[in-house]
Amino acid sequence: MAIRQVVQVGDEVLRQKCFPVEKFDEKLWQLLDDMKQTVRFEKGAGLAAPQVGILRRAVICDVEEGCFEFINPRFLQQSGEQSDVEGCLSVKGKHGTVSRPFKVKIAYQDRFGKEHTLAAKGFFARCICHELDHLDGILYIDRAVNVEKD
Repeated sequence: MAIRQVVQVGDEVLRQKCFPVEKFDEKLWQLLDDMKQTVRFEKGAGLAAPQVGILRRAVICDVEEGCFEFINPRFLQQSGEQSDVEGCLSVKGKHGTVSRPFKVKIAYQDRFGKEHTLAAKGFFARCICHELDHLDGILYIDRAVNVEKD
């Protein structure tokens, strides 16, 4: 495992739509392991592959409920609303208030390609929404009602 450099706002890779993961192999597993180590080193709650320069639909959410790997995730349901302050490892030194669904249900694949579904609420749902936005080139600052320096 290795800690990867987190791409910062202004880099084109953060604004591009990611490609689906098609190969569930050791290269993917290494990426996921590195992303997990990187998000913990950076003291974040989540990390998407484009944040380490890889345009693939892969996300890590490391929250109170555990550390989750979501490959090719997609929303099945969204409900409710919550607004709270968010930051991002790719937008260091800033934060802003963002409205997100309170509950989400997603379908995704694990590192071996097996299909799963998962329901989340509260902060876990917020983390999922934030990270899945990255896969489509969207940053929280695009959704925030205000962005302020820390």
